[in-house]
Amino acid sequence: MYMRIVTLSELGPNPREGMAGARWLVLKGAEVAQSTTLLMFTELDDILVAVDHRGSVPEPGLWQRAVHCIMIDGSEEEAEAFRRASGITKVIANSTNDIRSHLW
Repeated sequence: MYMRIVTLSELGPNPREGMAGARWLVLKGAEVAQSTTLLMFTELDDILVAVDHRGSVPEPGLWQRAVHCIMIDGSEEEAEAFRRASGITKVIANSTNDIRSHLW
């Protein structure tokens, strides 16, 4: 089964149009702050959001409500604590894989 995955850099001048038909939007941790409006559209359009936050510490915020999968640095115990605190469905820690390998 084909699953369309898009990144912020692929969306072009009309991001919502660029996301049409996508299953996932993948962001880097540094892109979250500039993507809050886009996150609203992902929820409206049934697009799941994944964030690769390795290399920086995720700051708590409303953006976490729109995220379904996140990669962070740290241990499995830290990932579980972050999952409970953030409400994000899937928190992956200490992985060297591309985040796309964890998407469903």
